[in-house]
Amino acid sequence: MSEPDFDPLRFLEASLKSVLRIGQTATVLSESTLRFLLTRELPTPRLLRQTFEKLGATYVKLGQFIASTPSLFPADYVLEFQNCLDRTEPLPWRTMENILKAEYRKPLSQIFQKIDPRPLASASIAQVHAATLHSGEDIVLKIQKPGVADILLTDLNFLYLSARLLELLAPDLSRTSLSAIVSDIQTTMLAECDFLKEARHMDQFRDFLTEEGIQDAYAPRVYHRYTTEKVIAMERLYGVPLTDLESIKKFSENPEKTLISALNTWFASLLSCEFFHADLHAGNLLVLEDGRIGFIDFGIVGRIQKSTWEGLFALMESMNVGHFDTMAHSLIKIGATAESIDARALSRDLEVLFKGFNRLADSMQTRTLLDQDINRLLIDLVEVGEKHGIRFPREFALLVKQFLYFDRFARLLAPDLDMWMDERIKRLK
Repeated sequence: MSEPDFDPLRFLEASLKSVLRIGQTATVLSESTLRFLLTRELPTPRLLRQTFEKLGATYVKLGQFIASTPSLFPADYVLEFQNCLDRTEPLPWRTMENILKAEYRKPLSQIFQKIDPRPLASASIAQVHAATLHSGEDIVLKIQKPGVADILLTDLNFLYLSARLLELLAPDLSRTSLSAIVSDIQTTMLAECDFLKEARHMDQFRDFLTEEGIQDAYAPRVYHRYTTEKVIAMERLYGVPLTDLESIKKFSENPEKTLISALNTWFASLLSCEFFHADLHAGNLLVLEDGRIGFIDFGIVGRIQKSTWEGLFALMESMNVGHFDTMAHSLIKIGATAESIDARALSRDLEVLFKGFNRLADSMQTRTLLDQDINRLLIDLVEVGEKHGIRFPREFALLVKQFLYFDRFARLLAPDLDMWMDERIKRLK
């Protein structure tokens, strides 16, 4: 196969865009640094989070990576980046319309009866619009914003080169594998820009539901004829977020049973699906008008080894009953370590940690458990493990955080539900 011809104009255009983007990044960073030096008005983690939000898609995603990876980043930064918002001002409809025209290469009126120019949502990578096909079917168009992939690539290449330079200037940093971390982030973020891959995830999840005979959960159908690398056309689901208790009652006579259906579906997906949904916050779990649970937004998924899941299950079970020796052995099983671990010492440290968290849980009678509380527990748990030489895979943080999300849902919808002891919940062992 012959190599594609070199196009000097396209090369020049790409190079110019890269230079401009690096200049824009340097300007924002300089402004934030000057603001901090002159005023000292914000804690450094908060200032950095706000700077990331100004810099756009790459840095918002990087902030979310920091928030979900407490084994790699300082606790103050992990907690602050929980607030990193992936909500942006929507682009004008004409801009998004031009993307659709370029992807479909035909008049939109030949495909759609109508498209709502007002977006349902706008995030760093994509904007979502409702549409209706000529068949009368209501769909949703997830449209990638212009130039996002190029910006991600430029930013991440810049970060990779910066990381390599830091490792050369400060050899001690090479042990932290900064450049390898940036390389992993680049792979993850660019995968999120491949909407064909996300569409395949939706297909696989629908196949999983069919093969497992799960009838009380649902995922949108993909309209592949109108789906490209930059546009996903999918069935529109009508429902309410899992945390909107009053609205849920309109569609479900038993919110607790609805939550159990969501739990059973997700637990089953850990071993029976090719991946697990790794971003099931309340906005991505809907109670549909027919009472079923709707799973949406499959841009972030994870994969787990059976041994990791078994260790994590034992960990969560032992956390529930306060059995610290089992908790210690479970953490050792989940993590990677090149040295022998003193399980008894680890158990004692875990007991101290959880006595403090139990006092926090007791205070739930007077206030709501906050995301910061949940993430503080996760961070402290990882820090205790690392103190004893344990290194955790990123999937560990994704899974534990998802369990804690479910715990929040349970406190709202079914306060008496015990996720780890209730026989109606089909956990996998």
